[in-house]
Amino acid sequence: MARLLERGLQAEGHVVDVSHDGAEALALASEAGFDALVLDVMLPSLSGLEIVRELRRARMMTPILLLTARDQIEDRVSGLDAGADDYLTKPFAFDELLARLRALGRRPPDPVETRLEAGAIEMDLTRHEVRRDGQRVELSPTEFRLLELFLRHPNEALTRQRIRAQVWGYDEEPEANAVDLYVHYLRRRLGAALDLRTVRGVGYRLEAPDP
Repeated sequence: MARLLERGLQAEGHVVDVSHDGAEALALASEAGFDALVLDVMLPSLSGLEIVRELRRARMMTPILLLTARDQIEDRVSGLDAGADDYLTKPFAFDELLARLRALGRRPPDPVETRLEAGAIEMDLTRHEVRRDGQRVELSPTEFRLLELFLRHPNEALTRQRIRAQVWGYDEEPEANAVDLYVHYLRRRLGAALDLRTVRGVGYRLEAPDP
């Protein structure tokens, strides 16, 4: 399939690089400036979902189309939650893949955010700083990533599974209670300025005023 897609895309005027290994694909996608990525979910060494999570954690917003033989709703939701832009189940028509790539190419690029805030909490991504009521607060790298995730998704209930995937990624195996533990750390460090609510049976939600 990879060879067929490569030939078909080249025939349509695209410049194509192909990787058959997940770790190699992640390295290639991280270093080269692609207009779009087409990822199979089932790849050796790293899955397509793991690659998507790592790229989004690195704030790389290249449009991503996932290919998979799985057609269950939960599989599609997992792909989109990981950060993919579109999802195509196999078997598929090549013309549909081209149409989806054209649609992704028409989307305006997302602006690169350098500052996030919710109430009295401010995060400067360029300086890697967090302030509460103007006072700097020291956070560990994991605490910083967790807070960034909440600030990027205010007023949205985030499941523990999604938090683990996007904060710890594929190369770390956190303890079973890691999410709850680090939420506790954030609450302790930021106090009442961080209105982080527990959503019973789901996960957590950051309550934030409308911008």
